Amino acid sequence: MNTILNKHQLQITIERLACQVIENYIDLSTVALIGLQPRGIFLADKIYHQLKKIKPEQNFLYGKLDITFYRDDIRKELHQPNQTDLTFSLEDKNVILIDDVLYTGRTIRAALDALLSFGRPKKVELCVLVNRRYSRQLPIQPDYCGKSIDSIISQKVKVEWDREEVNLY
Repeated sequence: MNTILNKHQLQITIERLACQVIENYIDLSTVALIGLQPRGIFLADKIYHQLKKIKPEQNFLYGKLDITFYRDDIRKELHQPNQTDLTFSLEDKNVILIDDVLYTGRTIRAALDALLSFGRPKKVELCVLVNRRYSRQLPIQPDYCGKSIDSIISQKVKVEWDREEVNLY
């Protein structure tokens, strides 16, 4: 097991990702952060709180999206549904999808399908903590990325939020 990001590096990465969002959207009122259930919400919560810390006077939308029934492998694996918490329309919003690890791109494809149930966004961007390059099955790339790594198919990336570190197995 190799540690990719330790607790201190992870905090710096979260701060950097939040600053990149602010660089792109000085006015956050048109932004909707959407954490992908189940693991993306941990990163989304941290980015949300970091943005609130940097710009406490700004209001922006924050929600959580369950993509269980939009996945193309729903019949292959037993998935437990999670809760979607989107109490607002995404119509004409700049949506930033947030997930922990980008691997094949299939989770993000499912999230894009699920988003349409909540309106037509003006723009959709992707923020990930770890980008596993060279493993994509779909043409999906992150707009905001904490760390890009090269890994082989037998390796796994695990984000351990209780110890707040990212490991490669």
